[in-house]
Amino acid sequence: MAPSAARSPAKNSAKITVLGLAMLNIVAVVSLSGLPAEAEYGLSAAFYYIFAAVFFLVPVSLVAAELATAWPEKGGVFRWAGEAFGGRWGFVAIFLLIAQVTIWFPVVLTFGAISLAYTGPQATLDQKLSGNRLYILLTVLAVYWIATAIGSRGMAAFTRIAKWGGIVGTILPAAVLVTLGFAYLSTGGQSQIPLRWGDVVPDFSRVSNLVLAASIFLFYAGMEMNAIHVRDVRSPSRHYPLAVGIAAVGTMSILVLGTLAIAFVVPQSDIDLTQSLLITFIDVFRWLGLSWAAPVVAVALTIGVLAGIVTWVVGPSTAMLAVAKAGYLPPFFQATNKSGMPTHILLVQAVAVSVLAVLFVFMPSVQAAFQVLSQLAGLLYLVVYLAMFASAISLRYSQPDRRRPYRVPGGLVGMWVIGGVGFVASALALASSLVPPSQIGVGNPFLYIGLLVGLAGLIVTVPLVVYTRRKPHWHDPASDVAPFAWEARGARSGAADTRGRRTNDADE
Repeated sequence: MAPSAARSPAKNSAKITVLGLAMLNIVAVVSLSGLPAEAEYGLSAAFYYIFAAVFFLVPVSLVAAELATAWPEKGGVFRWAGEAFGGRWGFVAIFLLIAQVTIWFPVVLTFGAISLAYTGPQATLDQKLSGNRLYILLTVLAVYWIATAIGSRGMAAFTRIAKWGGIVGTILPAAVLVTLGFAYLSTGGQSQIPLRWGDVVPDFSRVSNLVLAASIFLFYAGMEMNAIHVRDVRSPSRHYPLAVGIAAVGTMSILVLGTLAIAFVVPQSDIDLTQSLLITFIDVFRWLGLSWAAPVVAVALTIGVLAGIVTWVVGPSTAMLAVAKAGYLPPFFQATNKSGMPTHILLVQAVAVSVLAVLFVFMPSVQAAFQVLSQLAGLLYLVVYLAMFASAISLRYSQPDRRRPYRVPGGLVGMWVIGGVGFVASALALASSLVPPSQIGVGNPFLYIGLLVGLAGLIVTVPLVVYTRRKPHWHDPASDVAPFAWEARGARSGAADTRGRRTNDADE
């Protein structure tokens, strides 16, 4: 569709229920594919999950709830960072969000392809198929393009897929995994990890372990992503924080119990980042004499991957469409279809994912590639979180009188404590993510760090260059994206109101 078609976006009166939004958040956040990596920690994984929930998930949930209800205008993190620090940094934040999810897609889709491979009648053949690179590539591309087609049909279509796909492909398999894992243990099965209280507290002397431990923080990433739908929730000031709270509790429960279930069944030396979850189901079902059920769960997991991909395809790309119409991207990226979905943004992202999938699948070591891409995506996402927490604190000063239907409790001190804890936790996780993991061979550690930093730097440079070269005609006159508060006042970016609190010439 021509860019001009974007000037008449389709109106959508659909509303998302509290349960529906909570499910969207759980599907967006929970990925069972990452559980094997944390199962290596045994009982101490529970400590890391709870620690990360307290110092990362809770701050993210509370701060995102305040920002989303106080600034419900389109744009998500673009709006928040832009209000605090100016349009340039708002654009960088939303660009990094969509870049990290694009990098992450091949990783999670590889898990979906492996899940689908285990739906055959013979386990030996299934295992061979799961290691076939051509099969993985074709499946990854097929699932992603199907998810893109579903997402392009509009919010009503993708929320249904996300809700029911999340139940079938994430909630139910997680419940089965937890039930079977603990049943295996309680009925005499041999636990593959020592069950001593002393093992709950991790060994902090091994610095290399911090890499996989820090990745637990990113297991909770995404809770803020669906903030773009805050206006689609009835009574957002009351229902949005409630939905986030339900999703937070559900997410932590699934991750803790699911990881322990894998640790009980799969020997630590046999844990594989891409196959261990399926192997856990296969082993336990075989132990119960229910081998026929393993392919059923594999199909369900594939459906869960599809639901998660649809959710992540739509959220950031819809936010980027609002940013494009506000004049930050050329008219080409402003094209929409009759459902109001950003067709050209979805297309460009699909091409990028396809190229990355080819590179990922055919790298010499899939596990090493899995780790590098996961860490790069995580690094970018943590930068976005740093911007979010900093914006929330800054906006308490620059826009103190802004109506905030939901506020982080404790006033200004509470925001500094909760937002500050989230900021520090994100910074520490970012720093530790640069340490090469000892559990996975990634080659020369200095080249590994250089590769991550170099790629991250290149990605950050792109939005800075685009912002500098933006043109006046890029702005869509029919755009319904509200100006920043400082733009409405005719002030420079980040400037305080006329009573004068501070000025930040971020755009100068």
